[in-house]
Amino acid sequence: MPQNKGAIDIFGLLSEDTVDSEKKKNREALLAPTGVKDFFQEGKISINSYTCLGVQCKECVKVCPTNALYWGSGKVEIVEDLCVYCGACVLNCQVDDCIKLERKRDDGKVEKFSKPKDVLLLQKKANTNKRVQRVRSVILKPQDYYIQYPKTKQK
Repeated sequence: MPQNKGAIDIFGLLSEDTVDSEKKKNREALLAPTGVKDFFQEGKISINSYTCLGVQCKECVKVCPTNALYWGSGKVEIVEDLCVYCGACVLNCQVDDCIKLERKRDDGKVEKFSKPKDVLLLQKKANTNKRVQRVRSVILKPQDYYIQYPKTKQK
């Protein structure tokens, strides 16, 4: 059978015994066709099969941007290598504490959540921090203000 030069063997990339740099390259190759940006490179996801209503809803499978969640053998299954830990599955899950997600930010902070409310609060906090940093970058500090606008003598 002829080999396609542009084809990627995704099953060969899905391996558990790889070095970190090799794992990162494999992850990039897996995510490239999806067009999804990888914000959180470290994390864990688990689904409680006892509380999951997957047979009735499968909402988490529908909203997963990378197709890391899929319906298999009577329950929702996970391909950890494809998960970008975005939290879309938790936001759309009908049952609290069914999907548990843990992710590590670039600054080293670990976020754990399993309810839609928790995801929204974490996103609000992150966006607030970004806005505060932008405002601080625009506003002058007092010492810089005095240098830019020196005291003038009144007549």
